[in-house]
Order: sequence, then structure tokens, then C-alpha cells
Amino acid sequence: MRRWFLTWAVTLVVALPGFTAERKNVLLLIADDLGLEVGCYGDKVAKTPHIDALAKSGTRFTHGFASAASCSASRGTLLTGMPTHMCGQYGHAHAEHNFHSFRHVKGLPALLAPAGYRSGVIAKLHVQPPEVYPFDVAYGGNGRNPVQIAEQARKFFADCGDKPFFLLVGFTDPHRAGKGFANEAKYPPEVPVVRFDPQTLPVPYFLPDQPEVRAELAEYYQAVARLDHGVGLVLQELANARLHDNTLVIFLSDNGIPFPGAKTTLYDPGIHLPLIIRKPGQKPGITCRAMVSFTDLVPTILDWCGVQPPPAGKKGYNLPGRSLLSVLERENPDGWETIFASHQFHEITMYYPMRVIRTRTHKYILNIAHALEYPHASDLWASPTWQGILRRGDRFMGQREVAAYLKRPKEELYDLEKDPNELTNRASDPNYTNIRDELRRQLLEWRKKTQDPWLVKEIHE
Repeated sequence: MRRWFLTWAVTLVVALPGFTAERKNVLLLIADDLGLEVGCYGDKVAKTPHIDALAKSGTRFTHGFASAASCSASRGTLLTGMPTHMCGQYGHAHAEHNFHSFRHVKGLPALLAPAGYRSGVIAKLHVQPPEVYPFDVAYGGNGRNPVQIAEQARKFFADCGDKPFFLLVGFTDPHRAGKGFANEAKYPPEVPVVRFDPQTLPVPYFLPDQPEVRAELAEYYQAVARLDHGVGLVLQELANARLHDNTLVIFLSDNGIPFPGAKTTLYDPGIHLPLIIRKPGQKPGITCRAMVSFTDLVPTILDWCGVQPPPAGKKGYNLPGRSLLSVLERENPDGWETIFASHQFHEITMYYPMRVIRTRTHKYILNIAHALEYPHASDLWASPTWQGILRRGDRFMGQREVAAYLKRPKEELYDLEKDPNELTNRASDPNYTNIRDELRRQLLEWRKKTQDPWLVKEIHE
């Protein structure tokens, strides 16, 4: 009788919501404005040994794409699994910009809480309101100080006890500071200072090869090296806490390099970003070529944690992404050939709604308010790079005409096999009519599926 009762009791406990026989944790590391300037992504200049080591122990995705190329908007998609027009985090959450995610939406802390998860965020969060993102613990401080961030991570791991956790570490590097990249600030002595010779750096195709551009790139690479050190310290704290073997680790960036032609744009330099995932017990050193969107991260985390996504209903929604766990050990999985992206704002003054569909071979961009001049983020406008372009009256910024960057047509279509830098618009080329029409159709269907409020313009215009 006693043996029967114990068996029944164990069966009942295992069936309870949130119970898992094995504690499964999540560590999400988000870089701020990091493009593909990482060693394991082929950059021969970047000093990123810790990020590279993470890739060697897990899976490096070659085709990871942010759903938006702006800080708050991208983080909203990362934490809700929904594009910006669906979750409502249209632009920056801070100061006068004050964009909010829709209050009926549930971010990861809210989705995981019923399963017993303790959630924490260190440094940069940059989304609101709190009821959508109800983190149990929020650590402030300097998001550029690797030592402080690691100390906060150590405390969070210790305070969790036996509870499973979701920890978001929001680094501020390599985002621009008020001036430069905060490399002149004081950091603990154990933080290495890695400097770069501006004359030896490669200049991206979308930037002019000018002294001020090279100087800014050198500053940027130094901030990337500091970020890498922070990643290494946090991963070391995870190992010290003996949590390495039951924690899913995800490293990515919110948007591309903070220079004109990348950040805030939906060209590849703005959204094609690092994505590294390490699952305990997986085969290490995998390079996966699946085309994935960062809206796939919430389904992945929920899958890992054994938590069901929110059901659709009167105020419900269906998450458009899917879990990546099944492809972590596959280099060329079938059925992962298309991603979508969505943009409305950066700052409140920067209204320029765009929708994108990208396949391996083509990209179609719909510029919904194409009559407007393309706006600049305030930090990019003030940068020596852009001010140099204005001062000289440059016709080109790298390989793209300045006029074409500022004034765009309603539709853009690029043949990525022949034109990987997205410089020749084929939207009006009769040889590409069928491709354009098919991508246009698929994008419209996605917009309907994701409840795009901007569809009303299709009716009235």
C-alpha cells in the first residue's frame, strides 16, 4: 500500500504544471549594435576569443536575422517572439520616445513564470511596460563594465537556489556613447584594453574609406573586444556555479554595426547578425545554414523549458516563429529558406515603415512611406562618419549613392547571388517580374498572418 502511494505521489508531482525532472535554465546574452565583426564569422581583425569559443562548443548560425534593426524594437521581438508591428514595440522605449509593447502581449518572463522560473535582467533591457516584461530581478549599473556584470550574474545564479532561471544579460557594448564608444572611460584594471590600428582595418562596402571612418572603426573594434571579455566572464560564472550542464546559452546582437548604411536599415548589414546557441550535451562545433529569424528565439526557449506558447483567443495570438532545437545539430536542414523583417521607428522622429522578405537568393523591401526621406538615428547623424560625408558633399557612401540611400522607391528587389551588397534595384526589371510578384505575395500573406496594422494603407492607397 505504501509503495503504491509513493508511486502515485511521484506521478502526480511530475504531472504538475512547471515540474521538470531536470532543471533547465536559459542564459540570453545580447550585444548592443554588434554586426558580423566576430572572429568565428570570418572577421580577421576582431578579437573575440570567448565568443569564438562559445561557437566551437555549440552551434553557429550562418544566416541569423534580426526582425528589426533598432534596439528597443529588436529586443521586443526577441522577448515576445513577434515582429514589431505585432507586439507593438514600434521604437525606443526610453525618454520622450516612450514606445510600449501592447499590454495584452506576454514577454518571456511572463511566459516562464507559471512554470516556476525566476527571471532576471542585467544592464540593458530597453523595452516596456513592466507588466509585459515582469522580470523578478533587475540589476542596474554600467552595461559596459564586464567585471560588474559578471558579479551581478554570480549573485543571480546563487540567489536562484534550486529554481530554474531565465537570465538576460544586456551588454551596452559596442553601442556608441555620447561621444565615441566609451573607450576612454575608467574600467577595472583586469579589463583588457585592446587597441586597433585604423590603417589596417577593412572598410565595409557601405562606408567611405576616409580617415574619420577608419578612426571610428578602430574605436568600435575596441568596444567589441571589451564585450567579448564580458561574455567570457559571465560564462565563467555560469561554469563556477556548476550550471553549465543544464543551461541553454544564446548569444546574439540586437542590430547591426552602428554606422550609416547598417543600423536602422533592413539591408543585410542591419539585420544579418551573429547567432550562437549552445545546448547542453549537443554535438559541438556545428555550423548551421538554416535561415532563422530572431522571432524563433521565444519558441526555442519555451521548447527547451517545456512551456507551451500562449493560446490564441480574443486577445491571443499565434507566435509566427518555430523552435530551433531540432536543427541545432544539422548543418543544412530543409524548410528553413525564408525570413521576414519589419520596421516602423527608431526614435519617435524617425517614422519610416518597411517590410521585408528575404530568401537565400533574393530580398524584397516594401517602403510603405517611400515619399519620405530616409531618417537618421541621432547618434549616426552626429557621427564623424556621416558629418564627413556631409562636409565633403560626397556623392557615394562606399558603393551606394547617398541620394539612393536617402530617397528610396516603394519597392526594392535585389538578386543576392549577383548583387550581395544590395546595390542594383531589380523591382522594375521585366526579367524579375515573376520573382518580385511572388515575394510580394508571400510578404502580404505574412503581414496578414501577423496582424500588420499598416495593411490599412493598402486599402486607402
